[in-house]
Amino acid sequence: MQNDSPLIIENRGAVRRIWLNRGDAANAQTRQMLIDLDAAIAAASADESVRVIVLAGKGKHFSAGHDLKEAQAKRSDFSAQERWRYEEFHYLDYCLNIWDCPKPVVAQVQGACVAGGFMLANMADLIIAADDAWFWDSVMFSMGLAATEVLFQPWVMGMRHAKEFLFMGERINAADAYRIGMVNRVVARDALDDSAMAAAERIAQAPPFAMRALKKSVNRTYDIQGFRNAVQAHFDTHQVTHASSEFAEIRDRGMTEVISHNKTDLRSVHG
Repeated sequence: MQNDSPLIIENRGAVRRIWLNRGDAANAQTRQMLIDLDAAIAAASADESVRVIVLAGKGKHFSAGHDLKEAQAKRSDFSAQERWRYEEFHYLDYCLNIWDCPKPVVAQVQGACVAGGFMLANMADLIIAADDAWFWDSVMFSMGLAATEVLFQPWVMGMRHAKEFLFMGERINAADAYRIGMVNRVVARDALDDSAMAAAERIAQAPPFAMRALKKSVNRTYDIQGFRNAVQAHFDTHQVTHASSEFAEIRDRGMTEVISHNKTDLRSVHG
C-alpha cells in the first residue's frame, strides 16, 4: 500500500504487521480505515504464508479511537436504525472478526490507546505495551454513552478493576495494565517494535494447525462462560444509550467540545 493509505502492511517471514497509518491524527479511525483493516485481517487469515499478525500504530500514539470529526460531519443525523447498522458492522463485527481470527494476533501499543483504539487492541491475543502507553475508555464521561461498543473490559481486567476503570473514567498506565493482567509485557518505548516482532516470530515457530486449534479452544473457554452473549447484550444496551437525553444534550452541543477535550488530554500526557 502507498504511504498515504490508512494502513501500511509489511511482511517479515511468517509475520504480517498491519500499521494504522494516520500518525498525524493520533491514528483516529475513519470509516475507510476500519473497512481496510477488516479486509486486511481477512486477507492475512486466508494467506497460508502468514502465521502471526501484528497490529501497530504509526507515530506517537497507537490510536485515539474513532474519528469524531468524521462522525460529526457524516453521522450526527443518523436515525437509530442507521446508527445500529453502522456500529454493528464497523465496530462490533470487525472487532469480533479480529477476536475470531484463526491466527494469533499481537498488538503493540504506545502512547494513547483510547476508546475505539482501546477496543481494537484488546481484540488481540497478546498486548505488548511501551512504557509510555496509557489506556482510557472516555466514552461515558465525554459522550454520555455506556462505554465502548464492545464491552471486553470485565474479561481482560476482572470485574472489580473493570468497574473501577469504567465507573471512574480514569486512565491507567502500562504498568498498572500489566499489574491487572490486561497487558502481557511492558517494554521501553524504543524497544517496542523489536519486542513485538520477537514475540510474533516466536509464536510463528509453532505448528500452524496446532496453534489454530489451540487458539480456538482458548477462545471457546470464554464463549462457554458467556463472552459472546455478554458482548452482544452490551452492544444492544450501548445502542439504547444513543437515545438518551444525556447523549442528545452532548450531540446537540456538537462534538467540537468532545474533540477539543480529547486533544487536550493527548497533549497533557505527551506534549
